[in-house]
Amino acid sequence: MNHRVRRISYIFLCVFPFLALGAAAARPLRVAGLFHVIGGVLFTAVAIAAWSVGARVISVKEAGARKLALAGVLFILPWAIISLLWVGIGPPFQATLPENYMRCLVLVSNSILVTSAFVVLKDALYEVGEHFYSTIGFAASLAAGGAYLICLNMSLAGVAVVMGGDKTPPPAILALLFSALEFFACLMTYVTTGVFAVAMGQARLLGRGATRAYLIACGILVLLLVLRGLQFPEISANTAPWYTRPGVIAGIPAIPWFMPCLLGAVLLRRAGDAQS
Repeated sequence: MNHRVRRISYIFLCVFPFLALGAAAARPLRVAGLFHVIGGVLFTAVAIAAWSVGARVISVKEAGARKLALAGVLFILPWAIISLLWVGIGPPFQATLPENYMRCLVLVSNSILVTSAFVVLKDALYEVGEHFYSTIGFAASLAAGGAYLICLNMSLAGVAVVMGGDKTPPPAILALLFSALEFFACLMTYVTTGVFAVAMGQARLLGRGATRAYLIACGILVLLLVLRGLQFPEISANTAPWYTRPGVIAGIPAIPWFMPCLLGAVLLRRAGDAQS
């Protein structure tokens, strides 16, 4: 029975980021009371699933398994926070200023969590003897995390200024700087994920087929992002819906955290298996 519960929980963790994104995109759900309940249910469900699969291993003494479990939790936590706070928030042009301010705060926090997860994963892979790809991935993750931190804080500051009553448009150079930083943040996160997938494959934490699938997915997303171009496109009620534009989807700041979340589910399963 315990094995069956773990299996169902693992499947839920793999599906979870898609559920969280769907709930966040559905603006009609942003009804007082309703979105609180949905967010609470999703957050509780993912917490229980993560614990069942392997998060409980963090409390044991075996260092290798603990690091795998910690990295897994850190990869999943950003989407758990999104599921709790973003239900019905919709795209930026539909949300209120306070909602967009909260959106930026969540994005800044999540960028730190994802970067921290890659650092922990690098250390865990070092312990099992995989040094080459994990070092490359570690360097790429620091570049991605730094770019994320700067551009997302620029967005946070911009929303705060508007909330304070200043309607003056920011200088054009700031918009160009944001676009460049956001582009490279997403690009380097895809690169980081692909490289760490290879590292996990070398360490036998990920099968050959799964490693290949991650590399193909990362390659496709990088291609879509490059085809979109360096400048962040306009997303508004007057343009084609964002969900019909693959290049736009690939460059939404939270989207590159999808596959790390899936890697987190794998890491929790491996940590749980090590303690079974």
